[in-house]
Amino acid sequence: GPQRHRSRGRAAESSPSLGCASRTSLVHGRGASTPRGLLAVPAAPGPDHYPEEMAKHSGASTPATLALTRAGISFEVRSYHHDPGETDFGREAATALGVEPERVYKTLLAEVDGSLVVGIVPVAGHLDLKALAAALGGKRAVMADPGVAERKTGYVVGGISPIGPRTSLRTVLDASAQAHARVLVSGGRRGLDLELAPEDLLRATQAIWADIAKA
Repeated sequence: GPQRHRSRGRAAESSPSLGCASRTSLVHGRGASTPRGLLAVPAAPGPDHYPEEMAKHSGASTPATLALTRAGISFEVRSYHHDPGETDFGREAATALGVEPERVYKTLLAEVDGSLVVGIVPVAGHLDLKALAAALGGKRAVMADPGVAERKTGYVVGGISPIGPRTSLRTVLDASAQAHARVLVSGGRRGLDLELAPEDLLRATQAIWADIAKA
C-alpha cells in the first residue's frame, strides 16, 4: 500500500511542471487522503517514490516542499520526465499525469503598479491582468520579466512554485480552485508538481481569492 508520512511541524509566466512517467506519487503531511486510484506505488522505492527523510537528497526537496512540511500541510508529490523541448509546461504536465487541465494551476508573475505579485490560474486559461490589478487594489498590471521572476522567486521559469519563494510576494489565487477537492501547482522545478487542497494552497501562499482567469 502507499507509504504515508507526517509533516514535522506546523507552521514571465510559468506553468506548473508536473506529471508522472511511472504514475507514482507520495503523500506528505498529517491526515493526507488520496482519491481512489490516484496512487500506483511500486513494490520498491524508485526515482519517483521515496521516504520523506530521503527527500533532501533527491530532486523532490525544494523550498516549496520544505515550506509545506514546516506548515504541517498535507501534500502529494507528482513527478514526470520533462521534455526539454517543451515550453507549454502546464499542458505537458496535465497530459503526462492524465489530470484534467482545469485542476492544474500555473504560477504567473506580474507587476501591479510597479510591485511584483503572483497570480495563480488554471493552465486551461489565461491571467486577466486588469482583474489581478483590481483584486490587489492597483490600477495597472503587466507581465513580469522572466529574469526578474527567477531572481525574486529563486525558481526557474517552467518550475516557479507559488509556495516558498525567495521573496514574499502578494498572491492571488483564482476563485475557480474552490470548485476542486485538490489542485496541482509547480513544486519548484520542472517535472515536479504538488497536489493539495485549494484551501491549503491559499494558506501556504497567504493568498486571497479573486476571479483573475479568463478564457
